[in-house]
Amino acid sequence: MTEPLHPDARAVRAFWQGLGLPGLYDVHVHFLPPNIQRAVWAVFDSAGPKIGRDWPIRYRESHEDRVEILRGFGLRRFSTLPYAHKPGVAGYLNEWSREFAAGVPEVIRSATFYPEPEAASYVADEIDSGVEIFKIHLQVGEFHLDDPLLDDVWGVLEDAGTPVVVHAGSGPVGNDFTGPGSMERLLARFPRLSLVVAHMGAPEWGEFLDLAERYEHVRLDTTMVFTEFFGAVYPPDLVPRLRDLEPKILLGSDFPTIPYPYVEQLDGLARLDQGDDWLRAVCWENGHRLLG
Repeated sequence: MTEPLHPDARAVRAFWQGLGLPGLYDVHVHFLPPNIQRAVWAVFDSAGPKIGRDWPIRYRESHEDRVEILRGFGLRRFSTLPYAHKPGVAGYLNEWSREFAAGVPEVIRSATFYPEPEAASYVADEIDSGVEIFKIHLQVGEFHLDDPLLDDVWGVLEDAGTPVVVHAGSGPVGNDFTGPGSMERLLARFPRLSLVVAHMGAPEWGEFLDLAERYEHVRLDTTMVFTEFFGAVYPPDLVPRLRDLEPKILLGSDFPTIPYPYVEQLDGLARLDQGDDWLRAVCWENGHRLLG
């Protein structure tokens, strides 16, 4: 392999090489259409009410350069996770994500949906065309998971077993649609759904941990949680439960919209002191088992 181009690469590679892994498997990476990406970054740059604090973005390179950065880091598979913020945009996001994935073999083919009458139809079409994972964002989209317009969508997804990354926790800033309530109600009706709780459900960690323990196909991603920037500290009394939930915890980073070097997330996982086998499962094996 040629020398990694990005200065952050050496520390990332040292982490997974020290564990004897073939690389990293990151289920929470974003690649968005350029116009949408600019709009998202503008929200973060403004430190506005949906963000609540200064959030300097570390990886602002072009799409092509960011792919090379991730390759240099040693990510063998990574998602693109588009998320629809209003009706009528999911189709555009999904088409762009499909075209992007066609040129990047490491991509976990990703798509999104929104509560709208045609959602069940296009979700089924996306699954048939090879989508491996979906993403939705309750804070941004301002909807509940048990919105009646999504009833048929959840039936399709439950039957297919396709995982959905759900930003349901109230971090960084909550609203009337965030929190564990609508996920609890949804799982009571669709208990076989494969859901990945983004950011481990922060800051409602305990409630989402309960759901992962209760429902066979509910998982948690580690995105940003164990970093100093995140601010809120993961409750120490919950950490022992993470060992028992080892098969259900997946590495996530939120690259590129993170305000610190990529390795900081990895170092935070190591500081949990759950052992190398746990780190190997979280950083590679669990994602590989779920998505191939």
